[in-house]
Parts: sequence; structure tokens; C-alpha cells
Amino acid sequence: MSNANHSDNHGHGKIGLTGLIVGAIGVVFGDIGTSPLYTIKEAFLPHYGLDASNPAEVLGLLSLIFWALMIMVTLKYVAIIMRADNDGEGGIMALMSLAQRTLPKGSRGAYAVGILGIFGASLFFGDSVITPPVSVLGALEGIEVAAPQLHAWIVPLAVVIMLVLFGSQRFGTEKVGKIFGPITLVWFLAIAALGVLNIRHNPDVVQALNPWWGVNFFMAHGWHGIFILGAVVLAVTGGEALYADMGHFGKQPIRYAWYTVVLPALMLNYLGQGALVLENPQAVQNPFYIGVPDWAQWPMIALATMAAIIASQAVITGAFSVSRQAMQLGYIPRMLVRHTSKETIGQIYVPGINWLMMVTVIALVLAFRSSTNLASAYGVSVSGTMLIDTLLLALLAKSMWTRARWWVLPVCAVVVIIDLGFLVANGAKFFHGAWFPIALGVIVFTVLRTWRRGRELLHEEVRKEGIQLDVFLPGLMLAPPVRVPGTAVFMTADKDVVPHALLHNLKHNKVLHERNVFLTVETLNVPYAPHGKQLKIDAIGDEFYRVVIKFGFMETPDVPQALMRSCDRGGTYFDPMETTYFASRETIVASAHRGMPVWRDKLFATMHRNAAPATVFFRIPGNRLVELGAQVEI
Repeated sequence: MSNANHSDNHGHGKIGLTGLIVGAIGVVFGDIGTSPLYTIKEAFLPHYGLDASNPAEVLGLLSLIFWALMIMVTLKYVAIIMRADNDGEGGIMALMSLAQRTLPKGSRGAYAVGILGIFGASLFFGDSVITPPVSVLGALEGIEVAAPQLHAWIVPLAVVIMLVLFGSQRFGTEKVGKIFGPITLVWFLAIAALGVLNIRHNPDVVQALNPWWGVNFFMAHGWHGIFILGAVVLAVTGGEALYADMGHFGKQPIRYAWYTVVLPALMLNYLGQGALVLENPQAVQNPFYIGVPDWAQWPMIALATMAAIIASQAVITGAFSVSRQAMQLGYIPRMLVRHTSKETIGQIYVPGINWLMMVTVIALVLAFRSSTNLASAYGVSVSGTMLIDTLLLALLAKSMWTRARWWVLPVCAVVVIIDLGFLVANGAKFFHGAWFPIALGVIVFTVLRTWRRGRELLHEEVRKEGIQLDVFLPGLMLAPPVRVPGTAVFMTADKDVVPHALLHNLKHNKVLHERNVFLTVETLNVPYAPHGKQLKIDAIGDEFYRVVIKFGFMETPDVPQALMRSCDRGGTYFDPMETTYFASRETIVASAHRGMPVWRDKLFATMHRNAAPATVFFRIPGNRLVELGAQVEI
């Protein structure tokens, strides 16, 4: 996908821009759009100590929510971070790549930025498994208001919805995705209308837009007031999706959608819930659904459930996308990736991630059983990711944004303080459920770092035992073996070392192909490899070639197709029916006193053994691939 596709106007006219805005509303804002289902209700739980009968506390809470949306989402993400355009793509992995470019390659700073980015991506997975259950349970809990006798059906219904949602991922979301935008647009219009309806009961609630009520809240509660941010953060969860999905819709449609539809609808609904609580403090039990007229209860439950499912779908799709980026950048093992759309490259399905998320999500539904319980676990991973986003943004602004850094850096300093406040407030809920996303994030981070470090150690061992190519080939040609027709492609991570597969082939088969290609696949720190620079072929004599294929981290590495491009451009011709691919398949042996602790060596060995074969990952035809085994001790 070219930069042109990611430009502000996307090359669309008025109709095209409107379509993109509606699409963005469906995909980008599903998570933050369902937050009104549980945010106010969570804030008035007993452990926060708020008094629903005290107007100053109700207005203070609403003021904090409004200014959190304005500072953390509108200012930080919509106005500033979306300027950090990595070839049109956004998200924490893209931001990490941008920040690393500002530092010397291999430096401690670049290493630290990599650690930050990967930890942020790990926390994202913690968020992605909590969003579906908390959103769906929050929507279904309207049943308690409409028909209390059906309370026992809420959890089973949530489990059935999750089974259907994850079970249908393999069919893709292209067709269903076309109705996501209109349904979510109806949802935002409905909650805005509901907010206006309830504001009429107490119009004075609009005073909450004055920041003084938020300041007064902290003055009245002292330092204990920081803990209410553990509930306020629920209103901004999903804010980072604006940046993560920038590559799909572009900056302008997302900004228009936020300013004209999403932000007004959210604040009208929050103010409406506040007006309801000011009129009737008992409404804090479920202010969203209690504010719905009796005739609209069941339609609203159905609409909220659809909105929650769409929000969950957006998070699942995001998890697939981040997984592919992490795979391409070498942080997780190769996994099967299926494309579910012929038109849209971003429509992918990763079975391993899908089933792992499904098991985790259903376990969360059965363990926590309500959106209130899950809300205690929700927020800490989002807060951590947002803090890391701010730190990476500050580094990028300091190094590259020479004209804007005079005002961006002070904003970052203020936002870091707020991010830390959110993190502390959510950390205080550690024993009430926040331990789960933290534990999951640490596990995912350990897996990612172990895979990355294990690959480095594996390549070091292979290189240590290898023979330099420029020394080997002249010696080989002094007494050349029998040459057979066809082309042999030897896949190697190090283009200067003789591939093990070639040595094994010579040792056991005692033949050499007519043409031999040493192929190295590189993943760049940009989403898409620059046009015309994806393929480089160097002839090194006697029908030996060194080939380097470059892919961006958003691309699917299709090696045979990349080699065919050489023919299309008038270069070396690779006949697919006369080409055989050779790859080494290493067996990892864990060893004490080497690179990593033995338990991490064993973890890496397990992941390496279960990684998708090169046939699948590089899209090499199975009937054209020969894998030769080798044992490597790390």
C-alpha cells in the first residue's frame, strides 16, 4: 500500500471521505464507544468512596471524564500522536520503529526503545482479551434492568456470543464489516439522544464541562482522589485505537469522526447519566440502562450487544495485525496467517492467536461473571500502553520534530504525569483483578523477548560454525561436483555465510545445481518496502547468485512471487517449475552456562519446534521445498 493511499484525503471525493468516516466509526471507535455502559457505574462502587447524593462529587467525576477525553484522546492522540506517520501506519510497533530510527543502530537507547515498544505490545494483548468480555457483559447486563428474573442467563449468553464470535473469524470480516459502521453510527446517535433526554431532567449538569469541578474534586479528596482515575480511565480505553488504525482509514476520516460524532455522543451520554444520578442517586446501580425509557429497553440491549460485538471484533482484528507485525519483526515464532479478502491485504486470520484468545476470554467470563468485576481488571494494561506511547512520542518529537517540539514536549510532560496517575490508580486494584492483565503482559513479554534473544543466539551459533561464502566458493570451483539441471534456492539468514543446507546437500547428494541462489529475507522497520527496492540480485560467478528480498512489517512475505518480479523487470529468470528451495530445520538443544537460563532455552526450543514451517510462512510450494535438519546447541 502506497503513501498515496494513506494521505489525508485518501484520494477520495466527498462520498469517499464520508464512507471512510462511517467505516472508521465502526472499526476504530467500538471500544471507547461502549465505555458508557459501565464507566459511571464502576465509579460509584463502594471502594471508591464517592457519594452519589453529593452534586459536587457527581459533577467532579463528570468533569474528570470530560477532560480525560479532551487531554488524553483529543489532544494526545488525535492532535499530536497521529502526526507520527510511519509510512501511513500507526500503532505502538510502528511508533517504536520510528523512535528507533532516531537512535544509532545497536545503541543502548535503541535497545531500551525496543524493550519499551515490546512491553507496550505485550500489554496490548492484555487489553485485547479483556475488552470482549467487559463490553459484552456490560451490554447484556441491561437484562437485569429489563427483566431481573433472567439474570442467570447473562453469563451463558456471553459465552455463546464469544464462541460464535471467535468461531466465525476464519470466514473473515469483509462482508460483515460493511455493516459495522452503520450499526455503530446508530449506536452513537442513540446514546447521544439518550443523553439529551436525560440532561433535560437536570440541565445544570453541563457545569461539569468547567475544569474547576475536577480541580475541586481533588482539593476535597486530597491525594486519595487519584484512585478515582482507576474508573475514569475506563472512559478513555480504546483511545489508542485511533492511532493504531490510522493506516486503514487515514488521519482525516478518524479526526472528523471523533470531532463530529464520537466525542459529542460520548459526552452527551455521560452528562445524561450524571443528570440522572443527580435526580435519583439510586440510579448509580446501572445509570446507562435506568436512563432508557421502558419501551426502548430491549431494543437498546440488542443495539448495545451488537455494538459490543463490533468493539470486540475490532480488538480481535487488531490482535491479528499486531501479531503479524511482531512475526515480521522477529518477536514471535512464525504462525499460520490466512488472508480472508482478495481486495484488502489487512483482512487476515491467525488461527493460533484466535483460539488462544477465545480460551482466555471465555475463562475470564466464567471467572469474573460481571462487567463490574472485570472493570477492576480493566485499565492497567491500557494505562501502561498509553504511558509508553507518550514516552516514545517525546523521544520522536525531541529528535525529529524541530518545529513542533517547543510545544509538544511540554504537553508530553503534562501527559506523562496524567499517565502515571492512571497507572498508579489502576495498580491499586491489583488484588481486585488488575493482577491478570499485568501477569498476562509479563508472560507475553517474556515469550517475545525469549524468542528474539533465542533467534540471536541461534544465528550466532550458526555463524560461528559456518564458512565464509567468499572463501568457500573459489575452493569449491577448483574441484566442482557434478552439476544437475535446475535452480536451487538456499534460504539463509546470513548472506555472507555458506548455508548449512548447501553443505548438507553436497555431503549427502554430492551434486550441485546448474544455478544456485543464496536467498536472504529481510524485514524492514517500515510498513511497506519502497517500490523498486524489494529485490536485489548480485551475480557472484559460476552461476551463483546472492539475492536479498525485503518486506515491510505489514506485508506478507511471498518469496516465489518476489522472485518472479525479477523476470517481470527484465532481470534473472526463475522458472518456478525448475526451482527447488532448500532450507535448514534446526533442532535446538538447551545448554546451561550459555546464552540464556536453561528454562528460557527450553521455552525457545519449544517455540522453535512448533513454529509454522517455512513452506507456509514464505508461501513456498510444499512440493518444491527440501528441508535438511541440523542440531544446534544454545
